[in-house]
This record gives sequence, C-alpha cells and structure tokens, in this order.
Amino acid sequence: MEIKRRFNFPSGGTLEIRQGDITRVETDAIVNAANSRLVHGGGVAAVIASRGGEAIQHESNQWIEVHGPVTHEQPAFTTGGDLPCKYVIHTVGPVWGDGDEDRKLGNAIQGTLKVAEDLKVKSIAFPAISTGIFGFPKDRAAGIFLKEISAYFRGNSPARITQIKIVLFDDETLNEFLEAFDKKFEKMSK
Repeated sequence: MEIKRRFNFPSGGTLEIRQGDITRVETDAIVNAANSRLVHGGGVAAVIASRGGEAIQHESNQWIEVHGPVTHEQPAFTTGGDLPCKYVIHTVGPVWGDGDEDRKLGNAIQGTLKVAEDLKVKSIAFPAISTGIFGFPKDRAAGIFLKEISAYFRGNSPARITQIKIVLFDDETLNEFLEAFDKKFEKMSK
C-alpha cells in the first residue's frame, strides 16, 4: 500500500494518505463508516464486515442492545475479527443534505480519535467517511479531515496516537485528498 503523502507534526504524530484497501492496512484500529444501527450492509461497512468475519456484526448487534444507536459524537467499537487490526471503530458520518454536515463530520472524526485514545491505540486508519453513499462532497470532506487531524496533533503533545492514516480506495477520492493535503501542508513543509 503506497504512501502518497506524509506529514510529521511537532507533537510526534504522523499523518499519511495512502491508496489501497483499508481492510489490509497494518494498524491498531481501522474506522468503519457506519450507520447508527451498525447494520453493515453496504459500502466500506459491508467490506469490513465481510472480511472481518461474523464477529464484527455479532459484536455490533451486542453494542446496539447495550448502548442503543451510535451518534456522530460517540462511535462504537468492536474487535477486528479476522482483520489484521485489533479494533474496528464504527463511526456515523453525516448524510449530505441533512443539515450541519461539516460540524457532524468534524464531531465524528474527533469522537473516533477519543475512542482510539481510550482503547490506547497508537495507529488508526480512516476511510473517507460519508463521501460514498452518504453523498458528502469529497473535496469538502478532505478539508475537514485535514483540519480535524491537524487540530488533534496540535492539541496533544506528545501525541497519544502517533500515526493516523487516511486510506482511500478510488482515484477520484484520492486526488481530492491529495489536492487538499498539498494546499494545507505545502507552506508548513518548507
């Protein structure tokens, strides 16, 4: 899985943008772009549940029974099942057109990082939450991801999570994230 961009923050954290399959990435946790009931029937969620085995959907069902629906601010988590990660953090991104989408996406990212800290993970991989079937514009999502991850690393020195990877499958999404990355970090890198 090729690293397309990398930025090292003074806090000791690293942000990487990679192209590939998030279910194959070597990391402590991966993020699932989930719905609030954790029914993993489509998109990234279906791939994660399929490759991770029955444990992921079973544990998701148990989570819902105990905690109720998942919110943008408070993701759920399960084990990684058959995946090469320890945990899957199930994050609910906003549906484009529901209102206040930017804030909801920011809350989903920050909520995910909080859960990752609670789980004591050092590395985490995100997909482009909400940019598939939920319709969030890819360029807009890229800017929000970079803003929220930068804020996380600036606010945590030393960084508790030392490596955040954004793993993107298709060329269109990758190109939008690379363009946003280059605009944001070009000046900081010089």
